[in-house]
Amino acid sequence: MGLLISVLVTFLVVILILYLINLLPIDGRAKQIVRIIVVIIGVLSLLRYIAVF
Repeated sequence: MGLLISVLVTFLVVILILYLINLLPIDGRAKQIVRIIVVIIGVLSLLRYIAVF
């Protein structure tokens, strides 16, 4: 049960960060780079919870 909660919280945090990045007044190229970085960090975090790493 704790694993499910951790995965859900991580997913929600990534979605929140992506939403907040959308609100930033920066150009599209920089937003895209930051989005990619956030998604990669989120996926790595989820893989860590699933015990792949």
